[in-house]
Amino acid sequence: MEFTDVIKKRYSVRSYRSDPVPDEVLSQVLEAAVVAPTAANRQPFRILVIHTEDRELELRQIYPSKWFTQAPLLVCVCGITKNAWKRSDGKNYADIDAAIVMDHIILAATNAGLGTCWVAAFDVEAARRILNIPDEWEPIAFTPLGYAEGYARDKTRRPLSDLVVHDRKPR
Repeated sequence: MEFTDVIKKRYSVRSYRSDPVPDEVLSQVLEAAVVAPTAANRQPFRILVIHTEDRELELRQIYPSKWFTQAPLLVCVCGITKNAWKRSDGKNYADIDAAIVMDHIILAATNAGLGTCWVAAFDVEAARRILNIPDEWEPIAFTPLGYAEGYARDKTRRPLSDLVVHDRKPR
């Protein structure tokens, strides 16, 4: 698929089939995370791949919507702040790096015919407890990973002119 087609085709899937994701497809998606740019190439992240089968009720403590556990897999990207690059004012880039990694995962999944939905409004403590996430890892985002049930609705987006500001035009 052409890159522009991938980014336009991606949508937040909230209904999944239970069909398994083949290991080779999962590997392709995860490889996209490895090549994601991170500040100073520190790669301060870890990716948890969680199988949802027979764990739906437990995993819904992390995020309560039924569709969160409909897909056969969940992916959680965690940042590791102690390993991340810091800007001169002290800004730690672990969360930004993790967000870039998640975006690569989501776009690679779309390219592979899989559905995803970025989930940030989850219960961090439940995630830590249920998934045994070490204290030095910060869970940043989850996504279900599986085949969509149904189709995307049309997206409404603001016009480019509302979102882009040029500081000045060259002479």
